[in-house]
Amino acid sequence: MKFLGWAIALAAAGLTPVAAQAPTAAAPPAVEASAAPTAATPATPGAPAVVAEDVTPTPGIGMPDGRMGVQDQVTTIGHEAQAFHDNWLLPLCAIISVFVLGLLAYAMVKFRRGANPIPSRTSHNIMLEVAWTLVPVLILVAIAVPSIRLLSHQYSPPKADLTVKVIGNQWYWTYQYPDNGGFELVSNMLKECDDPTLGNARCRTDDDGPPLLAVDERMVIPVGAVVKFIITSTDVIHAFAIPAFWTKLDANPGKLNETWVKVEREGVYFGQCSELCGARHGYMPIAVEVVSPAKYAAWVASKGGTMPGTQPAAAPDSTGSSPVTEPATPAAAAPQTAAGPPAEAAPAIQQPAINQAATAQN
Repeated sequence: MKFLGWAIALAAAGLTPVAAQAPTAAAPPAVEASAAPTAATPATPGAPAVVAEDVTPTPGIGMPDGRMGVQDQVTTIGHEAQAFHDNWLLPLCAIISVFVLGLLAYAMVKFRRGANPIPSRTSHNIMLEVAWTLVPVLILVAIAVPSIRLLSHQYSPPKADLTVKVIGNQWYWTYQYPDNGGFELVSNMLKECDDPTLGNARCRTDDDGPPLLAVDERMVIPVGAVVKFIITSTDVIHAFAIPAFWTKLDANPGKLNETWVKVEREGVYFGQCSELCGARHGYMPIAVEVVSPAKYAAWVASKGGTMPGTQPAAAPDSTGSSPVTEPATPAAAAPQTAAGPPAEAAPAIQQPAINQAATAQN
């Protein structure tokens, strides 16, 4: 029985990589740049083919460049968080580390065996015990106050100017714009030009972004606008993370998480799924293009969407002129005759008691 169990385990381990590498039917193929617009994103007649996705990424901005520390922040929350990290947490960590290292060196020299052949038998020191209890408490309080203030700002967003629904899939992203007609984008990673699996899809260029971060469809948002992200997933747990926005939030299936950004600089900003979500976890990048409001409106039109306030007027309710719901004409509005009081208002159209068409046929 033990031999049979080991044989089954080894067989399962050998088959697992093959199953993980098999393509899934849920993931759509990469969208070619020259392909015709889909039904979800129809092109508007007369609109330019590309109006927003022609912005070239700026090296060192919105992407990793090998430097130490965090990326340059372009949001209010990002500036506050980076200042808290650089100006308070790191110096405090350095002071504590140096203090502990000094205590360790002092104890090693002062209380070594050569200098103290007879060890101390001191078992209690009230002042020392009070000190090493209060000092950590004060340190935690000093960290908690700015932390709670930052969390309050992060989770108390102003009124949103735009809502984008972000959906994580294995292994690509879907972006929906409910405020702009509800059109949808499917964002896949662009492969390298020498990739043998490229097929007929468009390959990555330097204008698209760095390798493993460039995508065929970028999320586009206007600069200076409060954008609310509603984040969810269709299969497993993903994480929507854009370092330059100081944004990282899990995408859980069956649950909606919310965060917000207000980007102060135009450009292209990259991120990745930051939750281990399967075999191709490292191949579902995020690219957000921040453009001017005018360019954003043109981009929305090119995708077949509409800007708030520009939707066509809704058709009148068909029941408004129904004989059943139409009120009777007031008596005061009826025409008056010279001989007497106003004529009685005409009653609403009465329904026949029997089916006249059926009677005629009979």
